[in-house]
Amino acid sequence: MLEGTGGDATSLERRLLRWARSRLEGAPTTGWRGYGVELLVFGVKQAWACVFGALLLLVLVVTALTWPEDAALHRNDLLVLLAVAIQVFMVLGRLETGRELWVVVLFHVAGTGMELFKTSVGSWSYEPGGVLHLGSVPLYSGFMYAAVGSYLVRVMRLFDLRFDRYPRLWATTLVALGIYVNFFTHHYVVDARYVLLAAVVVLWGRCTMHFRVHRHVLRMPVVVAFGLVAFFIWIAENVATAAGAWFYPSQLDGWELVPLTKFVSWFLLMIVSVVLVTFVYRPRPP
Repeated sequence: MLEGTGGDATSLERRLLRWARSRLEGAPTTGWRGYGVELLVFGVKQAWACVFGALLLLVLVVTALTWPEDAALHRNDLLVLLAVAIQVFMVLGRLETGRELWVVVLFHVAGTGMELFKTSVGSWSYEPGGVLHLGSVPLYSGFMYAAVGSYLVRVMRLFDLRFDRYPRLWATTLVALGIYVNFFTHHYVVDARYVLLAAVVVLWGRCTMHFRVHRHVLRMPVVVAFGLVAFFIWIAENVATAAGAWFYPSQLDGWELVPLTKFVSWFLLMIVSVVLVTFVYRPRPP
């Protein structure tokens, strides 16, 4: 039986699950064919979890290639409208649950606050223009943070994630709060990111994540999972900046690869993201 969606599956997902079970009922369980089935299901689940971010990245790339610079509707405003359309499609198409929508709202608030500050101190910038913005920040920026939140909550239920030795929520909240505050304060006082990075390793270092693919439950150190997700976000960031979604100072005279130092920032932001998700989906033991 295809497992790993929990009780929060949407009606569309339940229909897809019934179809998938009927197709996989007689699938091999051992040997390379059995592993192939597990790999296929893993890929499909990951793609399903990424659907919000993938659609958003797609419109960033397509509009960068096709939208004329002298169009009456500025590309920034077009991206806001398309991002809203994706969100509405996710809800009306039953691709997203009500609980997931709450997480998306949390990420919007936290992300927009950071965007307003970071652009004001020159950490990155957006192409000017349009009317749908706060200060110099186009309103589509909040949806990029929401895409991360959408992925995390969807992967939580699609793989029925369980955790051995998950740290206390009050402790994780304190570390996440310290990371979020440091994103602002390091411009004025000592940058504590590596102290916070050490705190993450100490706090989550003993935690193991259990995830169900199809027939098998696999395990992985949760810190490794954080790192893998942060790495793929860094890859998506390179695609987004190449599509002109935003620019780092080093990219103003021409696009270049986002520095690997940003990987540390994304890793720490992953911790903030995970803690926000645990406010809605509490970590469960195996």
